[in-house]
Amino acid sequence: MTAIPDLSVQLYTVRAELATDFYGTLARLADIGLSRVEPFDLVANADNLRRSLITLGLSAPTAHQALDTGNLDRIFDVAAEMGVGTVFHPFTPAERWQTKDHVRRLAETLNRAAEIAASRGLLVGYHNHDWELSITIDGHTALETLVQMLDESIRLEIDTYWAATGGQDVPQLLTRLGDRVIALHLKDGLLNGNKADQQPLGKGEMDFPPIIAAAPRLEVPVIEFDAFGGDIFEGITASYEYATTQLGAVR
Repeated sequence: MTAIPDLSVQLYTVRAELATDFYGTLARLADIGLSRVEPFDLVANADNLRRSLITLGLSAPTAHQALDTGNLDRIFDVAAEMGVGTVFHPFTPAERWQTKDHVRRLAETLNRAAEIAASRGLLVGYHNHDWELSITIDGHTALETLVQMLDESIRLEIDTYWAATGGQDVPQLLTRLGDRVIALHLKDGLLNGNKADQQPLGKGEMDFPPIIAAAPRLEVPVIEFDAFGGDIFEGITASYEYATTQLGAVR
């Protein structure tokens, strides 16, 4: 079994818990064994992250932050301060993926952001949902149409669950995307697109070993739940145990 890098967890998974006890929530994640986290709304959460990450021995190699609104200089200054290496644009709604012109406008936004990020020694990337992979433009998925327009420095974080529910054979998709893929969102559940049906890794319909094998440049594997019907810390723990015992993730 080939080892994969240390696991991270997307903090959106514990958004409700963070809202009531930010430090305590991160402490519980560290107690599970996690050493890395992926913040969302990086700038808005910067003060809490400053007070928590170093004290708890956590790092944030990647983060989510909208790059089509707000002050890009401010965003990348915060990212550099936090030790974030790659900032992923997390969401562009489906109605802005319908035509090649839509995709071109997003590519221009990301390319412009990448120039500013590079001045701080940082990278920019994109994180998908399902529609970027269910929408096709000129015979290609909308996501792959975007990739053709992006600066070669821009990376991808593939949400494997949403890629599957978007109709893709995920290993084949990852093979096509190649070296741009440096991060994966790992989540499981019934492949019906219903967030309420998400489950810990290994409990749903995803087949992870071939997915991991198809991403040889993987730097950051990220556990995530959009929703979970049970105790979220138990769900994260179960995913952590599966990834470390079955997928070769480093403890």
